[in-house]
Amino acid sequence: MSKPVNKEPYQQAYYPPVPTGITCHMRSNVIWQIFRFFVINLKMLKLMRKSH
Repeated sequence: MSKPVNKEPYQQAYYPPVPTGITCHMRSNVIWQIFRFFVINLKMLKLMRKSH
């Protein structure tokens, strides 16, 4: 049985990608979170409207 490729501990490919500074800022920005909340809710409402 062969080992999976790039699954050896402590190799560069083993670690997950680290978010950039902008990504971290957007995740902690309350205004952006509120905006995304409303966008996702509108998408869900659109989906529910199509199903009925």
